[in-house]
Amino acid sequence: MLFGIFFAFWRFMEIITLIPTLGMLSYFVHIYSTNNALTPNYILVLFIVSVLGAVWAVATLFTYHRARSNALFVSFVDLCFVGAFIAGVYELRGITGWNCSSVASSDTPFFSISFGSNTFDLSGFHVRTDKTCAMLKASFAFGIMNCIFFFFTSFLAFWVGRGHSHDKKDSYVRETHYSRHGHRRSGSHRSHHSSHSGRRHAYV
Repeated sequence: MLFGIFFAFWRFMEIITLIPTLGMLSYFVHIYSTNNALTPNYILVLFIVSVLGAVWAVATLFTYHRARSNALFVSFVDLCFVGAFIAGVYELRGITGWNCSSVASSDTPFFSISFGSNTFDLSGFHVRTDKTCAMLKASFAFGIMNCIFFFFTSFLAFWVGRGHSHDKKDSYVRETHYSRHGHRRSGSHRSHHSSHSGRRHAYV
């Protein structure tokens, strides 16, 4: 029961972090597709892995009671997703060297916001943010987080599957023992009955 609660918690964490990753990366995929250009691998790989990971996380969360019987398979697939997210993060590793914001002095003493140019003026400071860089860095961070989350769920599913296989083995051993014991008792009862009837005929 405790493993199931932890498993569901980390599945929720995976879904919560994968949904914004899908939204941000789909934004870039849409831009490249509308311009009839190929999406770069550093965006496409993590996008595909995030889509598949989100679908898998939702499916195994809502069918957890059914997935307990094949928890070892769930553990193996989650471990594969760990490797896939590592590959996606590795492709996007170049974003770590980008500077997504810059701060400079400004003559404007009041706070102002300009959504079009992503410019903020606050108390004499001019702050400029790069939307593309910020979204890619956020996707990079969520990818690293999901590497850890899927490793946790893989470990938990492995222990659930291991315990389930031991329970099935113990149940099989008990049922086999009871069936053999019952067969011996019935066999001894029949032999005792036949010997008793044979004695009765001998006396007659």
